[in-house]
This record gives sequence, C-alpha cells and structure tokens, in this order.
Amino acid sequence: MSTRAQIAIQTGPPEWAHIYVHYDGYPSHMLPALAHWTPEDILAAQEIRQVKPDALDCFDPPRAPGSLDRPTCEMSHLYVWQGGTWVDLTPQDRRS
Repeated sequence: MSTRAQIAIQTGPPEWAHIYVHYDGYPSHMLPALAHWTPEDILAAQEIRQVKPDALDCFDPPRAPGSLDRPTCEMSHLYVWQGGTWVDLTPQDRRS
C-alpha cells in the first residue's frame, strides 16, 4: 500500500504549488530524503513517485502541480520548506 504525500512550495503570495508524491510519504522516510533536495529541485520534478536521498523517481510525463492559496493536506502527509529546511505540516489528526 502507498503512503501518499504532498510537498507544498510557496511560489508567490498567496500561491503554493502542491507536488504529488505517490509512495513512501511517511515522515521517517520523507524528511531525511527531502533534506538532499531544494524547493527548486522538487518544483522541477512536478510529480514524484518516490523521493530518495540520491534520486527523485518522477512520473514521465508528469502532471503539473496543483496550485492553492495555502499549504493544504489532501493526502496522508504534507511537507513544506520553512526556514531553510523541510518540515512536516501534517495535521495532528492525520499523523499515525
């Protein structure tokens, strides 16, 4: 079973790109793996099967990221770039 996630990156006020991640979206995997990537890397990927420390496994062709006015958790987990690092913004009621 897949643990889906979103990565929200602010692209303008108030605009956030939401990049889909298909599996291994749980925090114990995602936070260490994301530490190797910049927001620009993630935006360029557009749609991701899996984030790994040494590679972004991307869909080909990718779907363009969704755009919302704020970071929104529509999947199992939500990650954002904040203060120069990736953080888990998954609402408490969705954390396992």
